[in-house]
Amino acid sequence: MTDTRLPLRVLLCGAVLQGFFDLPSTEIGKVWTATGELLRGIRDIPGVAIIGTIDDDQTMVGTSPTGWPWTFYILADFPDRDAVVAACNLLRTIHVEEYRLWKYIRLEARLGRELVIPEL
Repeated sequence: MTDTRLPLRVLLCGAVLQGFFDLPSTEIGKVWTATGELLRGIRDIPGVAIIGTIDDDQTMVGTSPTGWPWTFYILADFPDRDAVVAACNLLRTIHVEEYRLWKYIRLEARLGRELVIPEL
């Protein structure tokens, strides 16, 4: 039998936290390297198709508040909830020296389905 489930449409919302801004300028590159690992890790989860990204760093300077607006967004289709959990878990497994990436970035996943615009 063919699996006819639709993928989950997921908006990953990322916030740069105060810990990042507290770093000496010589240490910031390590966080960017870990952030690249996060982005590649999300992209490489089996069944994930990234639709688009937005980086709000030019018009939002400083830490993100506890909710919207976020610093960056990734819109992607995920095969299932477990894959979304795996993406979020990357913040727990990627390290920047002795700290986990979650010291510097917060990630929230909004799950839904594609909104289909009906034809007239």
